[in-house]
Amino acid sequence: MAVKVVGREELESIYGALNRREYVHPDPLEFLYRYDDPLDREVAGMVAASLAYGRVRQILASVEKALGVLGASPAGFLADATPERLDDLYSGFKHRFTTGDELARLLASVGAVQRSHGSLGAGFADLIGPRDETVVPALERFAGTLRGDMWCGNSSVLPAPEKGSACKRLHLFLRWMVRQDEVDPGGWADVPASKLVVPLDTHMHRISRALGFTARAQADLRTALEITRAFHEFAPDDPVKYDFALTRLGIRDDVTLESVLSGAVTGLA
Repeated sequence: MAVKVVGREELESIYGALNRREYVHPDPLEFLYRYDDPLDREVAGMVAASLAYGRVRQILASVEKALGVLGASPAGFLADATPERLDDLYSGFKHRFTTGDELARLLASVGAVQRSHGSLGAGFADLIGPRDETVVPALERFAGTLRGDMWCGNSSVLPAPEKGSACKRLHLFLRWMVRQDEVDPGGWADVPASKLVVPLDTHMHRISRALGFTARAQADLRTALEITRAFHEFAPDDPVKYDFALTRLGIRDDVTLESVLSGAVTGLA
């Protein structure tokens, strides 16, 4: 693989060119823009991130269907919904390996955390230790809390960070919730962006290897942390800021690194 090493100037150029709202579609992140209330947004974000695997058309259709059940205010719906009610509403739902039963249990657990802590964000922030360098330890505790409330062990909607998985969907959810710019809506002000970890999917893994941020062949947690540390050198307060823009280089077929760095990227949307 030919490696092209880039630095802060190039990364900022990529961010400036591609980290724009018009380049979001098709991405499950777009569903979060429907909600002004941070409580609704974090519920929508959990649903969208949990189903963000497989073909993009199927993802968007499944997220649309799952959120449609919750109405105009997902958090308001969960405030009164019983686990039995959610089981009934999602009884016919299916997204690849994810069953309606799994999604109903996740949402029942999300509702329980919102009721006990006021928000998912507050519940997550309480789990960050003073010596935690990244969100990974808190994410393990958070996933454990949700999984415990879901009265189940393994779940396709809730991976186990402690097993060494990159947990792309959970880190994607955290990026959406914590960061705030033209693309990421934010809302979790008590969780430091400096502790976020790159949501490592095939696109980010491939582009990070091509740009010299990692040489590791496995797309696991170790690789995600290595890439994050590399970005930390350029943006210590916000190492995940380049994630969305860089993944556009892998997702869009009408843009290349060369075209971005040369300024020839207008009119892509």
